Amino acid sequence: MQKPILHKSLQQLMQEETLKDQNAVAAIVADSITLESKTSVDHFSISIINESSRSTRINPLEEHDYEDNTIINSNNNKNYNVSFSSERKVEEEEGEKKEEIHPIEAWLPITESRKGNLYFCIFHLLSSGLGIQSLALPLAFTTLGWFWGITWFSMAFIWQLYTIWLLTQLHESSTGYRCSRYLQLAMAAFGPKLGKLLALFPVMYLSGGTCVTLLIAGGGTMQHLYHILCQNGDICHPNSPTTIEWYLVFVCLAIAIAQLPNLNSVAWVSLISAITAMVYCTLIWILSISNDGHTGYTYRHPAKGLELEMRSFKDVLLAIGVVAFSFRGHNLVLEIQGTLPANTKDPTNKRMWKGVKISYALIAICLLPLAISRYSAYGNLISNAGKWNTKFHGKHGSDLKLAIIYFFLIINSLCSFQVYAMLVFDNFELRYVTIKKKPCTWWLRAGLRIFFGALVFFIAVAAPFLPLLAPLIGGIALPVTFAYPCFMWISIKKPCKFGAMWFLNLVLGSLGILLSVLLIIAAISNLVTKGLSTNFFHPKP
Repeated sequence: MQKPILHKSLQQLMQEETLKDQNAVAAIVADSITLESKTSVDHFSISIINESSRSTRINPLEEHDYEDNTIINSNNNKNYNVSFSSERKVEEEEGEKKEEIHPIEAWLPITESRKGNLYFCIFHLLSSGLGIQSLALPLAFTTLGWFWGITWFSMAFIWQLYTIWLLTQLHESSTGYRCSRYLQLAMAAFGPKLGKLLALFPVMYLSGGTCVTLLIAGGGTMQHLYHILCQNGDICHPNSPTTIEWYLVFVCLAIAIAQLPNLNSVAWVSLISAITAMVYCTLIWILSISNDGHTGYTYRHPAKGLELEMRSFKDVLLAIGVVAFSFRGHNLVLEIQGTLPANTKDPTNKRMWKGVKISYALIAICLLPLAISRYSAYGNLISNAGKWNTKFHGKHGSDLKLAIIYFFLIINSLCSFQVYAMLVFDNFELRYVTIKKKPCTWWLRAGLRIFFGALVFFIAVAAPFLPLLAPLIGGIALPVTFAYPCFMWISIKKPCKFGAMWFLNLVLGSLGILLSVLLIIAAISNLVTKGLSTNFFHPKP
């Protein structure tokens, strides 16, 4: 009777041991699964952190401390990104990268909408690059002459086109970091303090100062057009509006158009600006060619002789500056490129550069014939016409022709005002959103733009002689076009030292700084010699 019981107990023991082994194996398996899951979670967290360190960036124009951001310095370079815990999400749809802009960038007028395209870029580039500054080009030929005028124009055109290429390449890094503002790129290249010191005033002057100049030119042209249309006095009030009143009319129209929310929404306004600029440039050089009374005009070449050496050198420098100042819009290239959406198949730099080539080919077609034909037709008489006065045809230009040119110039000034003002609006709103951490309300945005219009109007009325200071202030801002992009390339891309790109950018950047210094000296010398009529609060048409 005992054997069956013993056998049964052994069987039970074996079953219990088997259960223990199974439980041990199960525990080991569970532990391994838990460890693996923890490892995968940790790996996923690390990948998110790594991705966030190179993902969404916000404009580093302000050194603010946010609760949810950290500033990352890589190596010893002064490039830096700002990462947020609420990172942008990247979705892959049909092989294209769809980016969700960080809220703060989505609140600012420059990057509020990234639905731009090649055509919009061309419109903005033409609007910012072609305008009233083209009317001063023939003045440079009166000093430089035919050969040196065309030679320097060609050299400056290629030089500034190369610096635009540098900016388009620096806009977006290989990690996806986008510098959608010129000041942002300067701070990324030279560091927060030095970058702001070098670029803040020139960039803001090229935006705000251009708006003031457009107001002075546009308001004054309105008054000229009014006088042409009402010269018989039949349909006009005896007390015609003053220059200040015409300034007020212009700025009210400009600020009304400026209520468009962002840079992308101004594209069609830029198209109108581009069309009107090309039309009046074309009309001017066609009318110059058609003028048949130019046989008695003389053509002055740079003076020679020891007694005229210094005066000639100063005049040549100022003429070189006139040609250099005719190429504008570099402070808006990155902003325009910032309106393009990110696309893995078609990077923004390719689309932007294609737009640059098309737009600047049209700009060259407008500028060079204007300078050559007007100088050919009128010679040294151009210097007596003034910078903004388009009534250079004398008796050969009918009132109807002048009225048409004035009309297109006014429309171009109103529309071109919007592109340059948008950068100032963006800077205003940046101050607000970085402090309040919320977007501007519609009434606050409208108020800021009205405030800017009032400020521009006040400066135009208080200092109507500001265009006469263009050679001086323009010399200070010249490195934005000809020098800074070259040094930015060296700082960010770090080309091989003494290599072709390193040497080319170093030479061009140094020449740009030297040219800026010489233009400032020549402008100051010219002001000291000829003086400056400071007609404060007494604008004249």
